[in-house]
Amino acid sequence: MTKIKFLIVGDHNLVCKGIRQLLEREPDLEVVGALSSLAELEKKIAEHQPDIIVIDAPIKKENDLIWTKDITSRSPISKVVILSGYDSAEYIHAAHAAGAYAFVSKKDSAETLIHAIRESHRRAKSFPAYLDSYDYSPLTEIELAVLDLIAKDKTNSEIGEQLNISKRTVEHHVSSILRKLHVKSRSGAVGKAFMLGLLQ
Repeated sequence: MTKIKFLIVGDHNLVCKGIRQLLEREPDLEVVGALSSLAELEKKIAEHQPDIIVIDAPIKKENDLIWTKDITSRSPISKVVILSGYDSAEYIHAAHAAGAYAFVSKKDSAETLIHAIRESHRRAKSFPAYLDSYDYSPLTEIELAVLDLIAKDKTNSEIGEQLNISKRTVEHHVSSILRKLHVKSRSGAVGKAFMLGLLQ
């Protein structure tokens, strides 16, 4: 039997140890390491070429998404499965946008995690059903340009000058961005855009 090789990455050693013991019981799964730093991760990926990387994401949500993007760009052979207690639709959507193959809530059963690992190995993505109905309208190219300048603390007048459009047109685009992202402020739009992967 060809085993699915995977690494576990997380902040809490006890949690990682528990996950490792749980998954090692499965005859088709092989844990090749458990670690807590990106430097170690790069070394382990090069050493073992794991099929799956399970990221235990208890606290540092931003780091988890950065790690996910980094892994998928540097090692496309390794599929990322995120295990997290933070299961808002925004965060799950951002994990999907970052390139994760699966999202498993810590409220789910061990069988759900095992299934997600096997499905990811088969190149089938596993996300909560409600992700498909997550409602935000895609932004147009000009709206993304305006949003990028908002993130750089530009005023409406400065945005208009840079994009060669009127201040009133900028205000129209800003209103559209807030409506589409379901937020009430410019800062809210920027924060949500980063969560959704619309801004880097």
